[in-house]
Amino acid sequence: MAAANLKRIPVALAQRGYEVVIGRGCRFHVGEELRRLGYGAGLKVLVVSNPIVFHHYGTRVMEALGAAGFTAGSLVVDAGETHKTPATVARIHDACWREHLERGSLILALGGGVVGDMAGFAAATWLRGIAVAQMPTTLLAMVDAAIGGKTGVNHPGGKNLIGAFHQPRLVLVDPDTLSTLPEREFQAGMAEVIKYGVIGDVDLFAKLEQAEDLGSATAVGPALLMELLCRSAAAKAAVVAADEQEGGRRAILNYGHTLGHALETLTGYNTYLHGEAVALGMHAMGWIASREGHWQEGEQQRQTRVLAKAGLPLRWPPLDPASVVACLNSDKKVRHGRVRFVAPRALGRVEIRDDISAERVGQALKALR
Repeated sequence: MAAANLKRIPVALAQRGYEVVIGRGCRFHVGEELRRLGYGAGLKVLVVSNPIVFHHYGTRVMEALGAAGFTAGSLVVDAGETHKTPATVARIHDACWREHLERGSLILALGGGVVGDMAGFAAATWLRGIAVAQMPTTLLAMVDAAIGGKTGVNHPGGKNLIGAFHQPRLVLVDPDTLSTLPEREFQAGMAEVIKYGVIGDVDLFAKLEQAEDLGSATAVGPALLMELLCRSAAAKAAVVAADEQEGGRRAILNYGHTLGHALETLTGYNTYLHGEAVALGMHAMGWIASREGHWQEGEQQRQTRVLAKAGLPLRWPPLDPASVVACLNSDKKVRHGRVRFVAPRALGRVEIRDDISAERVGQALKALR
């Protein structure tokens, strides 16, 4: 593959920045990309994946690593948020022991955001931290989860309460892997793409509005898909570079996530995909902001239409508002006892607020049932 066929988006961190490399078929060149980073023959690599993804792509990835002179082992773990637990991370640790991974070794996450989060957390904690590379195979992971170094697992009290910041050495995005992604999973990933448009990229949002159908990779088409991948990755990279560990600006990436995480937790992680929950969170925050006069009703309607065009849910389940508020108060984004929400001000601009009342949240959830 010629270098000209690849898009390289830098994540410019103060220490050990890295690239998001995007291009069709680039999964076949993972060994070459790791070689570019200075890894030499004999490198021990543990590929962590899930059964479906490994069935489709695992053999060729392992062959590409072997062709580069690396010693590759593999571990297949169950996919889904219900398996995103310390117990699964312990299985990865056991595989690290079995494969004799050393401090100079590397874990390669091949899969969606759940695999990436767990593999990254295992890498952050094995031998007090070894390298990790991300090869996302879902749209959501390509544009969000694989970039930025957030790793971790869920706790019964809430989503992602256990984790660490551990930046990857490389993110390798092959759009061709979306050909085996279920349509519902693609639609869930579109929620994160729409999020980038609302929080800071009005041109991206305009392209989403102009598209006839956002519900599948086929409907989007290869040219627009490549642009969405690149623009979303660049948006995420810029925010992460400015605020690596979410001390300030990076919190805007949580638009839709505070309520979305509560929804996932209260429904046991087995009713809504992460992106679907984020879409419902965005819809609710838009409703609240428009009712309070912080953004125009017309812009709320534009967001709603784009979410619908992507096939995302717009109706909240009949959850008890008091349970939702209780879950919000255990969220990791709480500061000094106050829940911090990301709320829209205008397309391309959001703000962080801690003054949204429990009553207002309850009104939104009731109105959007």
